[in-house]
Amino acid sequence: MVNDPTDTGLSNAEAALLLKQYGANEVKSVRQRSIVLQFLAHFYNPLVLVLLIAIMISAVNGDQISALIIGVIILMSVTLDFIQEYRAGRSAAKLAAQVAITATVLRDGKLSEIPVAQLVPGDTVYLSAGDLIPADGQLLEAKDLFINQSQLTGESYPVEKYAETPANPDPGDVESKSAVFMGSTVISGSARMRITRTGQATALGQIAGSLEKKPPPTAFELGIRQFGMLIMRFTFLLVLFTLLVNVVLHRPLLDSFLFAVALAVGLTPELLPMVVSVTLTRGALRMAALKVIVKRLSAIQDMGAMDILCTDKTGTLTEAKIRLERHVNAQGQETQRVLELAYLNSYFESGLKSPLDDAILLHREIAMTGWKKIDEVPFDFERRRVSVLVERAENRMLAVKGAPEDILNLCTHYEDATGAIVPLDEAAQQSVNRLLEQLGTDGFRVLGIAWRKAAPDHAHAVVTDESELVFCGFAAFLDPPKVSAGPVLAALQASGVQVKILTGDNERVTRHVCNRLNLPVTGVLTGTEIAAMQDDALLARVEEVNLFCRVNPAQKNRVLLALKARKHVVGYLGDGINDAPSLHTADIGISVAGAVDVAKQAAAMIMLEHDLKVLHAGVIEGRRTFGNVMKYIMMATSSNFGNMFSMAASTLFLPFLPLLPLQILLNNLLYDLSEITLPMDNVDQEDLAQPSQWDMNFIRNFMMTIGPISSIFDFVTFYLLIAVFNADETLFRTGWFVESIATQVLVIFIIRTRRNPFHSHPNRWLTITSLSIVAIAMALPLSPFAEYLGFTPLPALFFGLLAVLIGAYLLTVEYCKQWFYRRLNHASHKPFST
Repeated sequence: MVNDPTDTGLSNAEAALLLKQYGANEVKSVRQRSIVLQFLAHFYNPLVLVLLIAIMISAVNGDQISALIIGVIILMSVTLDFIQEYRAGRSAAKLAAQVAITATVLRDGKLSEIPVAQLVPGDTVYLSAGDLIPADGQLLEAKDLFINQSQLTGESYPVEKYAETPANPDPGDVESKSAVFMGSTVISGSARMRITRTGQATALGQIAGSLEKKPPPTAFELGIRQFGMLIMRFTFLLVLFTLLVNVVLHRPLLDSFLFAVALAVGLTPELLPMVVSVTLTRGALRMAALKVIVKRLSAIQDMGAMDILCTDKTGTLTEAKIRLERHVNAQGQETQRVLELAYLNSYFESGLKSPLDDAILLHREIAMTGWKKIDEVPFDFERRRVSVLVERAENRMLAVKGAPEDILNLCTHYEDATGAIVPLDEAAQQSVNRLLEQLGTDGFRVLGIAWRKAAPDHAHAVVTDESELVFCGFAAFLDPPKVSAGPVLAALQASGVQVKILTGDNERVTRHVCNRLNLPVTGVLTGTEIAAMQDDALLARVEEVNLFCRVNPAQKNRVLLALKARKHVVGYLGDGINDAPSLHTADIGISVAGAVDVAKQAAAMIMLEHDLKVLHAGVIEGRRTFGNVMKYIMMATSSNFGNMFSMAASTLFLPFLPLLPLQILLNNLLYDLSEITLPMDNVDQEDLAQPSQWDMNFIRNFMMTIGPISSIFDFVTFYLLIAVFNADETLFRTGWFVESIATQVLVIFIIRTRRNPFHSHPNRWLTITSLSIVAIAMALPLSPFAEYLGFTPLPALFFGLLAVLIGAYLLTVEYCKQWFYRRLNHASHKPFST
């Protein structure tokens, strides 16, 4: 697109003023709340609100010390949660900003790339194939411009747009040939536009409420929700039981209420959102170090669950350094004529040029003197070809190149070795097909080249012109397989991830690449075969097939949907306009930094380098993330839950509350502090070896197996305190507080691994924080705050018995854990995997 010297665009100063006036160019305005409001939002939690009310009641009743201590504990807990989530959110935002969609804008007479959110009415924007239209506007100039605006009209076919000035332009008229709209995609051609409306004033912004659909929750998100509901149901039952027991036993109503609320706080996994967000953010930062930008944090866990990766061949399994090696006629002889026609077509093609076009243009420069372009039929993925209508010396010709099978089907004649045009009879057709097969067997990617004469007054090229063509020959390209791809494919297969190739190339070329990479071919389906299949038939075949050749975008989408219907977690790697539907459909859409805008917007991850190695690293990172989140959940469903259950049950036989409400809250705070380093923990290799998927049955069974052990040892502690130490209320509460903290914190070293704990090394910081919290709990009864917290010094004998008790508890949990996993393995199940 030629720059108009009279158009210098807005100045940066003008744009800044307009940005203040109209706001950011975003359909859904994201208002960034102040840090203070973000912090206060963490108090908007039903349990915290109830505790705040309870604090006020305590203060009114004269118990200011308890009210103050509970208030401090709540403040510390909320602050801890806020700081971790805030830091995680900032890190995630910085990563997302690295792959923000930009637009080519004319400002102060210079072209520059700026984020689309900074565009304002009056900006001049340059468009090319693959771009997303960044705002509503009018075309100032257009060249062979075809737009897909299905998001607004529902019409899936591209429409051609022109630069014209209507008498009374309606900026919202989607039928206007000169108006373009936010959210549409440039399929081919180029243009220069003037922005008229941005953000929520655009046509898309005005209907955003009806168009906006929240993406369906992932299996991981559903699992977290199910776990939360499971815990909340148990919490409700235990709290209701505790309240009823205390009321029946005529205990003080306020103390009973505070105890029940504190019990609910102790049972609620309030740290889970922080653990999830921090763990995912750490994963995103690790991925960023590997040159992968994560746009959607939950995609990291989805990578861990992925068991099928669908990918194109070019650039992923091959070097994407395509060279034109041969240009042969129908007899297989090298000829300049084929190169000239291919060069004409690629030179004048206005759509998004493919690597094959680049290879043709770089192979040898051919003078275009005297040639001029009249019109074009752009490439699309249904026809799989592009035609340009050109003229020289008043002789017009349609030059066509595309998928060789489709080109041959449109030809009625061919050029022989002398250049004569002869009918393409059955014998000649078979000879040409044999030549095509041989080129494919030799590993060449092939384009068919054909042409036909056009009348001197034929002004517009249309699809129906692509008939009765004269076959000229084949352009054959080589794209060598990547040396690094073979080992990575083997590593993915060994990690439980199948690789399926979805390509527009033919079967022979794809088989050649697979053989070079030692990738076994388990089955092949072509686009023609898929088109003839019903969904049920495709569902039956898609499992065994790993090569899908000559497939168009709609067929790729069908393959992905069939795989998902078979309960697979599917990743898709793509970078073209045609890949956007599949990137949306896949559980994890993956693109590259050099991809077209529409592909980058649809993807959940952007690779800064086109290399499968980082994908394998992403799979491992996803499994590490899932493993550490599962550790917290397993802790919450075992020792922590067991302690809270013991506390509720003890109200039946104890004449006093087993712990004061503030002691329960302090217990919960210390436990949370011990878990804060869990996202940094190491994960065993066996947990990284296979896809990690959510299994609610496993969690429930684990809770029923391990949870009661904690309660049993709590009751043993109760017996020792009453029978051996003849403990009063204060000594009882002090002893059990120390024992409950020690057992529920130290058990992480057992639960965090399926191995013998001595054969799996935890992260250093997890060890330090866990042991420090236990030490703090033991020191509290001797601290100056002991009286205010309701503690008293413990006898030395208690610590001796406590050491024995903790040892026995950990050994029992380890024995039951090993029994639990053996039973799972015997049933051919894996604890976190399918």
